[in-house]
Amino acid sequence: MSPNGSDRSSRRPMRRKLPQVLTAGLILATATGCTYKDFPRLGMPTPVTEEAPRILSLWQGSWAAALATGVLVWGLILWSVVFHRRSRTKVEVPPQTRYNMPIEALYTVVPLIIVSVLFYFTARDESKLLELDDKPAHTVNVVGFQWSWGFNYVEDVKGSDKDDAKTSKDLDAIPDRFRKDFPANAGGVYDVGTPGERNPQNGNPGPTLWLPKGEKVRFVLTSRDVIHSFWVVPFLMKQDVIPGHTNAFEVTPNKEGTFMGKCAELCGVDHSRMLFNVKVVSPERYKQHLEDLAKKNQTGYIPAGIEQTGPEKNRETNNL
Repeated sequence: MSPNGSDRSSRRPMRRKLPQVLTAGLILATATGCTYKDFPRLGMPTPVTEEAPRILSLWQGSWAAALATGVLVWGLILWSVVFHRRSRTKVEVPPQTRYNMPIEALYTVVPLIIVSVLFYFTARDESKLLELDDKPAHTVNVVGFQWSWGFNYVEDVKGSDKDDAKTSKDLDAIPDRFRKDFPANAGGVYDVGTPGERNPQNGNPGPTLWLPKGEKVRFVLTSRDVIHSFWVVPFLMKQDVIPGHTNAFEVTPNKEGTFMGKCAELCGVDHSRMLFNVKVVSPERYKQHLEDLAKKNQTGYIPAGIEQTGPEKNRETNNL
């Protein structure tokens, strides 16, 4: 047998096995479960709120779509490399095709479908995550400033006889569409941190925000200076803290413990020191903590930040 014939016969088993190898790789990559409990978290931390699995599911779905697209593209590249490589016995130029309308239509339509599907699920989940209840069980005004955090607990706390949250001058930066949902007679308490502060239980830097397990909490985000970003890592949710514009979202913590939080927006020279902790405890322990703050004379509220501009107030009023 000629050397060329021997080469051709040796390549045939490889051609037959290539589809099997690609199929096996695809099965191994996609054979895991579809729920957030079974599917690998792909680098995400374990969720600790009732809302976080929705974010994790969106993350996993995006990765699954990217993996499927990647496998298809890699497969086509390998297929073209193997089956359309130049033969050693044929040196002529292969037929040249200027265009192929079905293929060009395919690689125009398919990306549009992929982007449309991703947009649909993203918009659906974003709308759900930013949905606000009429009367949340608890409200915390998170105040970002260079270079730490303050927390106004908008609650009717025993031992606090300060101004009501709905009329307090310190909360003027918060628009009426949020203040109308504040509880009645909410004199409130506050806690404010410094970059050098540390949690006494675990030594993690930054102040500690306390939250009750199993009860919905609304975060109202305001800034005193520049744009920050409020990110509790295992909540899988972060939102910008913008001067002159108030953002809000709600979560229901479902796991007790102390978790790390940080600023996720480059806000200046000491951005890396804008750390904080979130301590999730029982509702009874949470209530006791607020009363302890009142006993320390940390009653009322710290200034929430920069008030909204006229155009911003008008925009929000028109969108109500």
